Amino acid sequence: MALFIRQDDNRSELQQRLAAELQEKAKKRAELDDTPSDDIEDSNYLKNTKKTTSLAWMWLLIAIVFILIIVASFFIVGKA
Repeated sequence: MALFIRQDDNRSELQQRLAAELQEKAKKRAELDDTPSDDIEDSNYLKNTKKTTSLAWMWLLIAIVFILIIVASFFIVGKA
């Protein structure tokens, strides 16, 4: 065990340089993680798409009424 500890104390110049480079890379990566990422609006994913119109609530209301009519019809047919 003592030999293993001694080996850690005697780092070669190459090992020191590699450790320093790895520390620098870790710092750069941490800095990149802190920066906000691009908004998805900048992505090609949204190319040739358009935003929801102001009448979207009307389609939602129509869908809810349609579902209520279907549910009500099951109750009416079930009683007959």
